[in-house]
Amino acid sequence: MRFNYKIILLFVIALYVLYGCTGTRHLKEDEKLLLRQKIVGNNSIEKEELEELYLQETNSKVLLLPISLNVAMYSIGKLFYDTASLQQAKEKKIRKYDRKISKKEKEGKSVEKLQAKKEKKVNKKRRAIEEGNQFMRLGEPPTVLDSNLVHQATFRMERYMETKGFFENEVELLLRPKGKKSVIAEYHITEGEPYIIDTIFYNIPDSTIIGILKENSRNTHLKKGVNYDQKALSDERERIDFLLKDKGYFDFSRQYIDFDVDTAWVAPKQVAVRMNIRNPQRGEHKVFYIDSVIFITDAHIRNIPDSLRQNEYYQGTNFRYFENEYNTRILNRRLFVHSGDVYSRSNTINTQRQLANLDIFRFMNINYDSTGGDFIANVYVSPLDRYQLSNEVGLNVTQGVPGPFYNITLRRRNIFKGLELLELSGRIGIEGVAPATEIGNVYRSTEAGANLSITFPQFLLPISDRAKYKIGTINPRTRVQTGYAYTDRPEYLRTNINISNTYTWATKRNTLNSFTIADMSLINSRLDDFFLERLIELQQNGNNLINTFDPSFVSSASFSSIINRGRYGEEQRKAYYIRVFLESGGTTWNFLNPTFLENQGLEYFQFAKFNVDLRRNDPINRKTTMAYRINTGLAVPYSENRILPYEKYFFAGGSNGIRAWRPRRLGPGSYSPIDPETGLVNYRFEQQGELLIEGSVEFRQNLIGFIDYALFMDVGNIWTIYQDDNRPGAQFNIEDFWREFAVGTGIGIRFDFSFLVFRLDAGLKVLDPARPQGKRFILSEGFYDAPFTRRASEPVIFNIGVGYPF
Repeated sequence: MRFNYKIILLFVIALYVLYGCTGTRHLKEDEKLLLRQKIVGNNSIEKEELEELYLQETNSKVLLLPISLNVAMYSIGKLFYDTASLQQAKEKKIRKYDRKISKKEKEGKSVEKLQAKKEKKVNKKRRAIEEGNQFMRLGEPPTVLDSNLVHQATFRMERYMETKGFFENEVELLLRPKGKKSVIAEYHITEGEPYIIDTIFYNIPDSTIIGILKENSRNTHLKKGVNYDQKALSDERERIDFLLKDKGYFDFSRQYIDFDVDTAWVAPKQVAVRMNIRNPQRGEHKVFYIDSVIFITDAHIRNIPDSLRQNEYYQGTNFRYFENEYNTRILNRRLFVHSGDVYSRSNTINTQRQLANLDIFRFMNINYDSTGGDFIANVYVSPLDRYQLSNEVGLNVTQGVPGPFYNITLRRRNIFKGLELLELSGRIGIEGVAPATEIGNVYRSTEAGANLSITFPQFLLPISDRAKYKIGTINPRTRVQTGYAYTDRPEYLRTNINISNTYTWATKRNTLNSFTIADMSLINSRLDDFFLERLIELQQNGNNLINTFDPSFVSSASFSSIINRGRYGEEQRKAYYIRVFLESGGTTWNFLNPTFLENQGLEYFQFAKFNVDLRRNDPINRKTTMAYRINTGLAVPYSENRILPYEKYFFAGGSNGIRAWRPRRLGPGSYSPIDPETGLVNYRFEQQGELLIEGSVEFRQNLIGFIDYALFMDVGNIWTIYQDDNRPGAQFNIEDFWREFAVGTGIGIRFDFSFLVFRLDAGLKVLDPARPQGKRFILSEGFYDAPFTRRASEPVIFNIGVGYPF
């Protein structure tokens, strides 16, 4: 074990400097740094809810250390910040451009460009004066204790707890010194006993509304025996407002609803609530029935008299247009507002949503007109461009060095006047990958492809129009696609001609389902000589992996369901994501004889595959998040050759898996490919398996400006489900599989440019199941040796990625 003393010395010096980055050295004599704020003593109310009431935000720290790089960055910028110089520079710019503009005006020339340039330059100086220079804007000033603000926070907490039923609460503020220039603010909470809702009264003169509320009482937010909560009153007001608007009360408003709360009606700490729903000044609330529906399909055309529009009536709806562009029967399936129906806000919103889901219309709006005595629903839509050409250029990282890619897509809308979408797309990408039979080198991999697809806004199934209308609320789609894919890797060249037919639908706004009834591929491969020799060697030892690279016909049917709660992946907020995938390959050959495929020299496969991917984000505060992932899968080949198509195997390792191992190099099980020359584990070959179990935990925090860092731990492995004599230890064993989990940890840096996240991760091996029992813990060995030496065992792996790993 070797120590690099220069590196350690630099580390100690850097740590000493960083410890000075708390901001205290920049404070005035009478100022103190608000180092931390704590909530103490809360039992029923979540700490996170009370922390939202802080009026001062402490400086972000690196983990638990008193180090704030943001303050350090701000302090560096402050050294070069001079408002007087900046003000002079701004005035100089103004004078300079005023002279140029004056000269242009005298010459009778346009000054618009000069005016715009002047405004841009002056605004840049003004921003520097008001917000500081670039360093100051990337960082943040030290949070100086403001006694007034921390005391106001205590009052806010007391008021908030009162809204939760703790009317006798108390919040005591303690300012504890931490050193000479820092303070910790502690908010000591005494909640007291909560007040309970004991009695609920109703003051509703409209008997019809009383009946509606009784029918829907199961969904009420007001319940006896629970803590009084002011939010429940607000939620109940919103619920009733939406409910009544769904029952035809178009002009009802939440302003008609209020609550009277009495804490002395029955007994101490008991609350009586009276709900009041007032009538309008004239009569009772009116239920509105839709007299007619007018659907204008070309609302964007305004320079032609409306009287020239044609009328087409279909199932009570008057479709109006200058030119008949759409199949009204299909369009009507996304319309849930009909003549004779009671007005419903839900149906109105759902109609707008489903029309937007078609990706045919640029604008859609529904308004109701009662000025003439009738209640008329007017639906206005205007189309998107019929043709749309889009290009995308970027970097792609799957398992190696990033490389460029280019996508081009031509979209044709409403091609058969049935609201269809035709897409013709092409893609080419180049990236660096580690070959399947080597390590330490990076080779170019080229992927290219072309696809032609047509998406229909309905299920192409032999079902009635009535059934198709009923399922219109779930955004049904049928996608028919054919494509060609070309992959050129160091060890093989592979082509794939594919045809598929997929049905998609959304049962809820956050749940997307997909059923591929047929997915057929004709695959051909040309192998590198060395790779072929390796596959032949495996075959001689009983492993038939070589068959997956024979010319083959792969057919399957699959189902997937994705649940995305809280918009996972879009924002740093509490959210979770679940994807369930089921696939049955070659099921047809259970009923048909595949001999004709064998006669054509084509390999075929029969298999069942299952995969579940669970992800979760839990923000701790505005700048800190915990992220979790569990990914499991099982693929069972049951054809005579007991193999899967190469793309259907599971692999472990890489930038989106166990990051302390190179892509596809982990496992299977405790299989230990030892290099006879070095005596170390040889990660030269890709390793495939039929069973996958992996999980990750990641701590994410803002470091400074747009730069974040992460600490992570990954656990998992792959296994075979059948005995593989060529890879001893690869088979899954229920009794001791847990002993074969690989464990990796590490640190990552993320550059969040808002439009993309560029990621650098360093994975460090902790437990390597390929090593003998008792020698699998290699954390210390990897930590000291890996950064400074090149070792075949590769205890540290560096990953590059675009986007978060999960």
